[in-house]
Amino acid sequence: MEEVRDHLDHGLQIVFIGFNPSIRSGELGHHYANPRNNFWRILHKSGLTPRLYEASEDGELLKLGYGFTNIVARPTVGAEDITREEYARGRELLRAKLEEYRPEIACFVGKGVYTEFSRRTTASWGFQEGIAPVVDGVREFVAPSSSGLVRMPMPEIIGIYSQLRDFTEEQEP
Repeated sequence: MEEVRDHLDHGLQIVFIGFNPSIRSGELGHHYANPRNNFWRILHKSGLTPRLYEASEDGELLKLGYGFTNIVARPTVGAEDITREEYARGRELLRAKLEEYRPEIACFVGKGVYTEFSRRTTASWGFQEGIAPVVDGVREFVAPSSSGLVRMPMPEIIGIYSQLRDFTEEQEP
């Protein structure tokens, strides 16, 4: 199964970073393609997108200033299938991508993604204030995973993602 292509560019407001693609995403070649994943609904309901996008349109979000990548590119059934070696290599590659493209915000879709990348043991929801970012000049934001397995109430998840919308609206001229 092939890796899901990154959607990255210079000048992005937000890059969404997942653990790795699901098997369904690997089959279809698009980010967050599993129908049980709530990512696209969360973006829309939080006001980050003007309409509900489908996974097949993931490349279109570059026009909105949003990009996509993962800490590990290999599709798996679950994050528990990722090896320590893959995480180590993924941290290096992700850091290089963030240093090259320098998005305004790196949004980690799940606390586990952030702690794997940053090597920190804890994280709070939202912007990681009071600590130096891994990549200087790139603000770090931790959002709940959009997996259908997450037990957090949807309104709470949407509220956290809404903080990103509020921040991006404040930045508009």
